[in-house]
Amino acid sequence: GDFFIQRCTRKVGDVESLAFIGIIGAIMILPFAIKDFNLFSTYNLLLLLIISIVTFIAALLDFEALKKGKLSIIDCIIELELPVTIVLGFVFFKETLSLLQFLIISSVFIGIILVATKSFSHWKTRLEKGVLLAFFAAISMALVNFLMTKSTRQISPSITILGVWVITAVFALFFVWEREGFKKLIKNGIKFKWVILAMGIFDTLAWLFYILATLKNEISITTAITESFPAIALFLGVWINKEKIKWYQWLGAGIALAASISLAFFV
Repeated sequence: GDFFIQRCTRKVGDVESLAFIGIIGAIMILPFAIKDFNLFSTYNLLLLLIISIVTFIAALLDFEALKKGKLSIIDCIIELELPVTIVLGFVFFKETLSLLQFLIISSVFIGIILVATKSFSHWKTRLEKGVLLAFFAAISMALVNFLMTKSTRQISPSITILGVWVITAVFALFFVWEREGFKKLIKNGIKFKWVILAMGIFDTLAWLFYILATLKNEISITTAITESFPAIALFLGVWINKEKIKWYQWLGAGIALAASISLAFFV
């Protein structure tokens, strides 16, 4: 999903990509959500609206980071969402965290620092492009993880995705219309249809599988397992995008990834 998002944002723009994801995802989920339409209520709609606003902000930060930075680097920074999500699960869902889990999470941070650093000389000014955006995106995504899980357990997976995707698409389309109208959006939609379609399908499936997993499992366990995705992102970034990363960034990615996978086994 992130691989196609990066390609799409560089071709059509951040907000435009978000609009396409919302439209494609809503069409995909609609047949499965029809049976749950009776679950809509004022409170549930308010919850979906809040999730949509947070998702919109998080997605724009994530997309901008992917557009400016290297896929292999940005996706490893996004792993910061893991410890933040676990903390939210601990506070609001009464999940627990052992000393071993805390130590493994610390390893994730060490790996992320190595990945994020372009040069250790003048460290403050030599961060990889997009790293700060990715940091804030990770925090926002952790909040999205929490809210999505809450909505899934309270309403339903299909209604959660449909509601959030529709509202987010409306937000995005409004911004596009205010800025330049729909002519360019439609033109790019036709020109880059296959990349856009792949982006919408894979991103929607990713979220669907995630919230289905959190429906009956702890959010900390589910999120820890999903953090294995940078292995694929790093491979695609280096192999297809021809990105160049330094040896210690490889080491950091390895540490962060290994720690995430270990956490999935030890949670």
